[in-house]
Amino acid sequence: MIVRLIVQTVIWLAIIAAVLCASAGTVAWPAGWTFLAVMLAVSLIAGLSLARHDPALLKERLSAPIQKGQPLADKVLLTVIILYVFGSFAFMALDAVRFGWSSVPPWVQVLGALVLLLSMGLNYWTFRENSFASPVVKVQSERGQRVVSTGPYRYVRHPLYAGALLYVAGTSLFLGSWWGLATAVVLALLLAIRIGIEETALRAGLAGYGDYAARVRYRLIPFVW
Repeated sequence: MIVRLIVQTVIWLAIIAAVLCASAGTVAWPAGWTFLAVMLAVSLIAGLSLARHDPALLKERLSAPIQKGQPLADKVLLTVIILYVFGSFAFMALDAVRFGWSSVPPWVQVLGALVLLLSMGLNYWTFRENSFASPVVKVQSERGQRVVSTGPYRYVRHPLYAGALLYVAGTSLFLGSWWGLATAVVLALLLAIRIGIEETALRAGLAGYGDYAARVRYRLIPFVW
């Protein structure tokens, strides 16, 4: 499984690198390569930690994004989200390098790096609290899935999605793209649709989820929605 983790991480980042460099029109982009190096290091450290503490979750996270038993609506929407994220990387590179629409000062890029690390820390905290954090919408009855209400789940019902928004915003600033922040807004709309799909499945198939949702009001952003 560790070999699979390394291979999938390298392939995923290689695709992102290709998208970034092709869109930027150059490989001479220090911020882009620094971003990829940070992603590689943090992803492998987090993955190896999960392999030690929760191998079942790591196996689930490494599974395909399209699975048997997954609602058709989620298959379609998840495909759209994945393509959109790659498109966001391309747009950020076009903005920051090829066309230079944005002028982001170095201190803002450092702030973006901190937001990026915050997002990955939030995701890892979520994984440590929820062993059932699957990348697809489904109820894992075979693993005895239960409602998790500790850690970040005390504040929002979908902390991984909150982390995804921070990830996109942090990446945009890190790479030097002000306009890339707009992609986080569109992603929020896509995630809001997916939350509706996911909560319908959880309310129908996971005992106690309705009560949990009544206690924790906010789905994505505390005090907002």
